Amino acid sequence: MNYAKVRDISVDEIPVIDVSGLEGGDDRQLRAVADQMVRAAESIGFFYVRGHGVSRDMLDETYTLSQTFFQSPDDVKDRVAVSGGHRGWLRIGEARMEGSERFDLKESFIWGLDVPPEDPDVIAGDRLLAVNRWPATPSGMRDVFNRYFTEMQRCGEQLLRAFALSLEIPPDYFIRHMDRPVSRAAAVWYPPQVPDLGDQQFGVSPHTDYGTLTLVQQDAVGGLQVRSRNGEWVTAPPIEDAFVVNVGDLLARWTNDRFQSTPHRVVNSSGQERISLAMFVDPNWDMLIQPVAGAGETVRYEATRCADYVNERYNNAFGYRKAEGGR
Repeated sequence: MNYAKVRDISVDEIPVIDVSGLEGGDDRQLRAVADQMVRAAESIGFFYVRGHGVSRDMLDETYTLSQTFFQSPDDVKDRVAVSGGHRGWLRIGEARMEGSERFDLKESFIWGLDVPPEDPDVIAGDRLLAVNRWPATPSGMRDVFNRYFTEMQRCGEQLLRAFALSLEIPPDYFIRHMDRPVSRAAAVWYPPQVPDLGDQQFGVSPHTDYGTLTLVQQDAVGGLQVRSRNGEWVTAPPIEDAFVVNVGDLLARWTNDRFQSTPHRVVNSSGQERISLAMFVDPNWDMLIQPVAGAGETVRYEATRCADYVNERYNNAFGYRKAEGGR
């Protein structure tokens, strides 16, 4: 397998930022952290965060339960197969990034805000809120995964507030409608990628994320690669107790392309299975994404609703949605 021009990342390209100063820090500390984040968002669109305050025990529990779930027989996982609302288990072959000729070599379990079937936004069917599909085994997934969602959502909102501070716009600009977020969480399992699959098969094909902000916890195996400013693919290795954070297309649009939504991919050539935990942080479904333009700057995009934008991207990426005619 020859994935050409892949090298190790430089700290100048993806900085490691201690964000503990965002929690109860004074204005100077807050601004110093926020400015570091904005510099990274403007240059490569990726950074690591330490001091995020998310429970390590909870993350370990989420990882362990994910591993147990993915080791279950397919007929057990199929009982919670992905629904039109994008909740549940996606088997290998059901995700293909836009423009890719091959499907991604991964399984996923996706969940979101835990809402009941009678919820009006669930009934509407097009608002990215849906009933989670919890498996009977392993026990405890619902409680632990809901804790993961809550803590990671809080972390993401804290980062978005810091971005607003540095951009000198109202601190709640990005989060003022997040009481019912359409954020999604995903546990993702990658099998070992054997060499004879060739160099055009990926765990996740090159892509940009669709939404606002993504926070990823990698296991020790690694495999994430990011396209640098000069077009090279560089490894973004796992760092203990740190999340990889990246700007999504919707946040790039929201900042009038001041922030960069950077292509990235996963190649699991380790010979081992790999599991990552990802949180895709987004506002409420009807949040109007109105680009923030600087003085004298032309606004590049029309305002759009969050759910309209993300749904369109989902319909192009997931096979089950094509079969159902999209949702």
